[in-house]
Amino acid sequence: MAVPALARQDADDPAPLEHAPSPRSWGRAFGDIRAAIAQRELWGHLGWQDIKQRYRRSVIGPLWITISMAVTAAALGGLYSQLFGQPIGTFMPYVTVGFMIWYFISACVLEGTETFIANEGLIRFLPAPLMIYVFRTVWRQILFFAHNVVVYVVVIAIFFRQLEDPYTMVTKADAIVHPGLSWWALLAIPAFALIVVNGLWVTLLFGIISARFRDIPPVVGSFMQLFFTMTPIIWTTDLLTGGAPGSPRAIIEFLAKLNPFYHFIEIFRAPLVGQQQSWVHWAVCGAITVVGWSLALLALRNYRSRVAYWV
Repeated sequence: MAVPALARQDADDPAPLEHAPSPRSWGRAFGDIRAAIAQRELWGHLGWQDIKQRYRRSVIGPLWITISMAVTAAALGGLYSQLFGQPIGTFMPYVTVGFMIWYFISACVLEGTETFIANEGLIRFLPAPLMIYVFRTVWRQILFFAHNVVVYVVVIAIFFRQLEDPYTMVTKADAIVHPGLSWWALLAIPAFALIVVNGLWVTLLFGIISARFRDIPPVVGSFMQLFFTMTPIIWTTDLLTGGAPGSPRAIIEFLAKLNPFYHFIEIFRAPLVGQQQSWVHWAVCGAITVVGWSLALLALRNYRSRVAYWV
């Protein structure tokens, strides 16, 4: 019996793509992350090449990163220790570690806004997961951070005696007594890991938003300058304690604790300089991590396929 023409046509045609995943699917979003992790050799090489390219014709190469950090910490640490009447043996390590982690955090935010814009050529012509460029940016900042760790080692070697025993940062009756250096310093390792995890979502979320709205990078740059002055990097919150409720000092202390950068810096810096550490900082950082990654994954799910057109 002859097969009807319509039946033959349906048999030859491919099955309709009724179950093809939508571009806005969680499967595609998480698949992008898994594919980028699998290609770690690619973004690892690209991040290292970024540093080599920046110091390509320099005599001492990436050591300029360490020298720049050392000069900044020595100059500002020495100056502000005198302005605030702080003992330099405890204030210099405090400022050094603060600058170390601030450079990493601010670079993730500022370069995160440019991460897709700067990789426009690769995004348009290289079929690669979008997260590769996020990993590339954050990995580059980790390498910068590793160079700056040398400065911390030198500073601790010089001022170890002042940090080994309990100490106070300010001379007043109700001054906070810090316990001094101990094995609690190892808490800086998971703290830095948590900061890196947050650097990834910041780079991803801000990168997508900035690819769509090019006004975002300069706006973020202006706000980061403001946050630098509001974050206890070259000043310490010990100076603000003891204020009466409602007093200007108490209000400033409250506003300082609302600053999210303050909590991330404290979970990393406090154990490395033998200071008291509140678990409230960890709780706040954990909450920010959950909320931040939720927003970043939502942006990746909805706008991942549009970034190539926006850049």
